[in-house]
Formats: sequence, structure tokens, C-alpha cells
Amino acid sequence: MQVPAPFEYVRATSVENALELLERHGPEARVIAGGHSLLPMMKLRLARPEWLIDINDVAELDHITADGEQLRIGALTRHAALLSSDLVGRLFPIVHDAERVIADPVVRNRGTIGGSLGQADPAEDLTTVCDVLRAEVVIAGRSGQRTVDMAEFHRGPYETACEQHELVTEIRLPIRARTGSAYEKVERRVGDWAVAAAGAALVLSPDGVIEDAAIGLTAVGLQGLAVDAAAVLLGQRPGEEIFADAGRLAADACSPVEDQRGPVDYKRHLADELTRRVLRSAAERAGALADVSGG
Repeated sequence: MQVPAPFEYVRATSVENALELLERHGPEARVIAGGHSLLPMMKLRLARPEWLIDINDVAELDHITADGEQLRIGALTRHAALLSSDLVGRLFPIVHDAERVIADPVVRNRGTIGGSLGQADPAEDLTTVCDVLRAEVVIAGRSGQRTVDMAEFHRGPYETACEQHELVTEIRLPIRARTGSAYEKVERRVGDWAVAAAGAALVLSPDGVIEDAAIGLTAVGLQGLAVDAAAVLLGQRPGEEIFADAGRLAADACSPVEDQRGPVDYKRHLADELTRRVLRSAAERAGALADVSGG
């Protein structure tokens, strides 16, 4: 039987209350919402917090709001809410692609976007999605809040820019016209961590040329974006030849390791092939957001 070490439990009523509790109980306090990452670690005693601060009652953290040129997503927003949101699907189809392959309905009904990003697991799907969409993460502390680019939020495996006494409150996604995005994942069985996955976003100019691009990979040892792979797309028209070039460069940029999910050469092949697929899908979807004004 796996049993956590003893701990105390308290429910926060607001962001300010959660921050006060984090400050009061010090470095051995942890925030919990869905708990799908923290609780297994506690059962194995890889994590031994003295206090759990439950934020499920903090309603101000649960929202999906279009605000000017950004989509604002509260950190407590559940995976299921993201998947069921027509607004999210219309603006950022990559989010729906990823949410459909995250674990199972039980996890999606309780897990949150803030918890996913805060775990900073290299095999976690929404990290790649937010990297590709160039998200911003809002972090609150007792002295105020700050905004961190997604590229700076994750500092390495299981390490983020959010300090122990701070709380992730919101994720902001920039809304851009003529944008298409997509995510694809290969897994050993439904609900498993990825063997490999890829995400991409393309912005087309009015004449159909790629004016901006971002490519990310999951679970194959790539930190951040595949910058060189995206660079070959700029100024080009979408097409199989240029997508093949980007796929090869994305595969070269990653550093997979052999494990129970497959050998290195297989994972590199997946990185190449999945990159081509998501670029193809993103190009097909681009243009659907013309003349978006934040509605």
C-alpha cells in the first residue's frame, strides 16, 4: 500500500487567501487543484508537503475570456472546459487537438491547465501547445503580479519561474488573424504519455505566404521551440516540400532517449513525420480567423 506522509489540509477562498496561506506555511506548503501529478508523488513519498492548500473554491481562477487581442484562461480551468469551449476551438484548434489525447475523461474532468503547466513535465502536452502559441503566464505574489513569456516560464524539467510563495493565475494566448494550428501525438495506448508529439502554428500573410511559424515537440528532448525548423518556412508558401525540410530539421533538433516507449531512431522518425502532419493541418486551418477583433 502506498500512503502519503502526514500533512495538514486547508481550503483557500481567494487568490489573496491562497497567497497568504503559502506565505504563512512556508516552503513545505503545496497548492492542489486536480492533484493528478502531486498525489501520486505523495503516495510514493517523492513529495512530502506538510501543508496542502486546496484552491478548488477560488472561482476567480476559472474562466475563459476573449479580451481584445488575447484569450485569457484562468489557471483553474479544467481540461474538459477547454475541450468543450467553442471559442477555444475556433481560435486555437491546437488546444482541442491536445485535449482530446490528454489522459482520460476522469483526468480531464479534474485536471487544470495551471496544474499541467506548473508540473513542467517534459512529456506534458499543453506545454508544447503553449510554447507554440507563444503564451504568457501570469504569476501572482503578495506584492503584485508579473507576466512571464512561456519561453521563460519553464526553466527545465519540473522547474518553473513560479516561486514557492507565488501562484499561477492565468494563461494568455495572443489572437492573430489568418492563423492555423494543430497537434498530433503517438502513444502506446489511449491515455498514455506520448512516445512523441508535435505542435505547430502558422500565420499567413494576406497573399498566402507564411509570415510567422512555430514548431514544438513533446517527449523527445527538445527544450522550447524548434527554431531552425520554423525559420525555413518564413516567406514560403505552404507545401509538402518545405514541410519536409522543416520536419527533418525538427528531428535533428530533438534529443530523444531510448526507453520502454521506443528507440532513438524511431522517436526521431516520429518527430519528423508528426511535424509534417501538424504543419499540413495548420496550413489547412489558417485563414479561418481573418478579421478577428477579439470577439
